[in-house]
Amino acid sequence: MKDSIVIIPTYNEMENIEKMVRKVMSLHKQFDILIIDDNSPDGTAQIVKNLQTEFSDRLHLLERAGKLGLGTAYIAGFKWALAHSYEYIFEMDADFSHNPDDLSRLYKACADEGADVAIGSRYVSGVNVVNWPISRVLLSYFASKYVQFISGLAVDDTTAGFVCYRREVLETIDLDKIKFKGYAFQIEMKYTAYKCGFVLKEVPIIFINRVEGTSKMSGSIFGEAFFGVIQLKWHSLFHKYPLRIKN
Repeated sequence: MKDSIVIIPTYNEMENIEKMVRKVMSLHKQFDILIIDDNSPDGTAQIVKNLQTEFSDRLHLLERAGKLGLGTAYIAGFKWALAHSYEYIFEMDADFSHNPDDLSRLYKACADEGADVAIGSRYVSGVNVVNWPISRVLLSYFASKYVQFISGLAVDDTTAGFVCYRREVLETIDLDKIKFKGYAFQIEMKYTAYKCGFVLKEVPIIFINRVEGTSKMSGSIFGEAFFGVIQLKWHSLFHKYPLRIKN
């Protein structure tokens, strides 16, 4: 069994991807990396291929035909990581809004502190967001409160995209039935893990808005999250979730 892999979806991240790879590779705790690139026209994938000559055993690349959605990128990454026998599987952005130094804290929450899902949380200890306009901070914060209210999920940062999963979680969830692609994907994964009986733990982080490159955020992503949580709650009333196998 291999230990840890960080899945990083990319689309036009040429300004960030080499710095991100080198930063993760320099950490004291060893993390492998899987880049999932959606045919970036700026040459992101080629930068990764060049780096693979230096990090041949630890840096991996999946290239896809086009922009197919964040959720589908992570699902493809989860399946790849499970097939390659990784025990701890991470989600992280390429743009340094998630600090790679925090990977070890998420790992510790799962490996040593009993969590099945560790969430890098912007809101568990106040509002820890840097360089976002106040309108976006409020929208994100109250979106998470709305999700908590509708779903009953006891997580302060339900749309967080900095997450560590123990492999058992991803083996238990039917990944082919995860339907959402944007922010609602993050909600659906956490909610499904919760309904399957897994332990979710929030680890406080400071989220820093990207400095280089272009944000992929859109109004449709927020709309999917707003209506998606209602669909999730309604579906859960009639759906039997697979339960984790107690060790």
